[in-house]
Amino acid sequence: MKVLLWHVHGSWTNAFVRGGHDYLLPAPPDGVGLAGRDWPAAREVHLSEVDADVAVVQRVEELSLVPSGIPVIYLEHNTPAKPNQRHPMADWPGLLVHVTHFNDLMWDCGTTRTTVVEHGVVDPGHLYTGELPRAAVVVNEPVRRGRVVGTDLLPRFEAVAPLDLYGMGTEELGGRGDHPLDSLHRELARRRLYLHPVRWTSLGLSLIEAMHVGMPVVALACTEVVRAVPPEAGVVSTDVDELARGMAALIADPALARENGKQAREFALARYGLDAFLRNWDRLLAEVSS
Repeated sequence: MKVLLWHVHGSWTNAFVRGGHDYLLPAPPDGVGLAGRDWPAAREVHLSEVDADVAVVQRVEELSLVPSGIPVIYLEHNTPAKPNQRHPMADWPGLLVHVTHFNDLMWDCGTTRTTVVEHGVVDPGHLYTGELPRAAVVVNEPVRRGRVVGTDLLPRFEAVAPLDLYGMGTEELGGRGDHPLDSLHRELARRRLYLHPVRWTSLGLSLIEAMHVGMPVVALACTEVVRAVPPEAGVVSTDVDELARGMAALIADPALARENGKQAREFALARYGLDAFLRNWDRLLAEVSS
């Protein structure tokens, strides 16, 4: 079928457009099109020319851009700012899809029908070497987002081991900036562990990608992390001192890090594999478009 969607979250879209459909991404000025991505099943379109079977909308402002007569699924990527926050699509007669069970639990969606399709990731392969006794962190705009993404905690972890920060805006903190996905995965894989200091965001795909790569994880036990990272994959806790001790142990013991990373990869492949993700979306697309 023909699926209309906007290119909003690059990593999520990278998985979504691997299905067996024709993916239509609005070009400027109504969207960013492919934005330079090589997605063979996706193509840029002008909204005036769109003939789609279903639209996947990810922002409220996109609703008014969907051509008349095309059924809509609303996809919510984010956590609410507070647990009793009303969703902008509350009491809507359509289908609202969350990417984590935590988000589904915390948003007040009123009478709107909701479901969860957990993330899927294009497997980069088991790239882990861990030869550098350093921790990798991936976060966008750490200065602006501050405590939400744990920026204030970084000095406490840096006292244990050197940190390499990746993502948009990390240059402000001496980080390494944004990288193409393939390059990022190779860089992450050379670091001993993946650090996820995030307090309150939806489940970051960079965490799931790091697990696919085969990295052990040290993460705050917040939002969906307690479901996404099993104990054998590293250390998950709300006690920062406990995380620091776990981080020190992984830095000091490459064999332990490799074993935890192996477990992380096996878990990620089973829960966040691409096949299940695409099957679940196929089911919803068929249901809404029929």
